[in-house]
Amino acid sequence: MIAGGLLAESIRVGASLEGVPLRVVRIWRADAGDPDAGQPRTWTFIDFEVEDDMADALASALSEVLAPGSWYCDFRSDSETFVVFKDRVFRYRRRDAAGRSEVERYARSVGVPEAQLDWPE
Repeated sequence: MIAGGLLAESIRVGASLEGVPLRVVRIWRADAGDPDAGQPRTWTFIDFEVEDDMADALASALSEVLAPGSWYCDFRSDSETFVVFKDRVFRYRRRDAAGRSEVERYARSVGVPEAQLDWPE
């Protein structure tokens, strides 16, 4: 099973995530955004699970619906981590420092605040 987290605010207005059957585990809200980085202070977190064979479809669908800039969605299987931005998908072996560093470099280049480079391994 793949597990991940999606921020409702990261989906472009007018976009719809469809075609990938997600199981919602939890929906919650918290003041985690960085207004200085142009983000809303309050975020809606959607923790989800999806079958392993849906990883590529989920990554592709997310890359189409996420807002451009510093928004991303991360999810992971037992062996891989996925970090998806608008039109860009990263996939690396879990605990692969070089793979994570590549994603962190890209994330910084699109304005992700340092404190938000916190996806789990």
